[in-house]
Amino acid sequence: MVSLRTCICNTVLEIVKGDITELCVDAIVNAANNKLKLGGGVAAAIHRRGGPIIQNECDKIILEKGKLSTGEAAITSAGKLKAKHVIHAVGPIYGEGNEEMKLRNAIINSLEIAEKYNLKSIAFPAISTGHFGMPKEKCAKIMFPSIISYIKKGTTLSRVIICLYDQETYDIFEKTLKQILKA
Repeated sequence: MVSLRTCICNTVLEIVKGDITELCVDAIVNAANNKLKLGGGVAAAIHRRGGPIIQNECDKIILEKGKLSTGEAAITSAGKLKAKHVIHAVGPIYGEGNEEMKLRNAIINSLEIAEKYNLKSIAFPAISTGHFGMPKEKCAKIMFPSIISYIKKGTTLSRVIICLYDQETYDIFEKTLKQILKA
């Protein structure tokens, strides 16, 4: 597994190339839609590997709360996954407006849920870059500063991972992280 890591205020920030459903972490983040239907992309892989319990728990959240707004996040168990939990973060659809703030909110809300549940490690995919159409470069330039700023304010998280499925996406995120760390 290809990876790049740095330490920020006692928290390891790492990017890895691989399958997020294979990571042994406290929580993986699902790039969710506002109805928490585990349809395509990362969500489909989570459903396939984790089993129907995850969708059942998502359905209960929607019954209780109604649909989630863009930028909101919710937590479920992880079923048969190696992770303990799945945090479902509703990312923005590219072109709907205010995408930067909405993606930042999805990231921050996911990190806050992880801390609320006393989790120590969390892994994110490149939220909104699949079916929702956000350019990967734009996503990376929003995700890293959001995560780094959150860590610098003080966190109990010891490890934050961004897991990227293909080499092209990994290369974009690696280049962006290196640029941010040099600044």
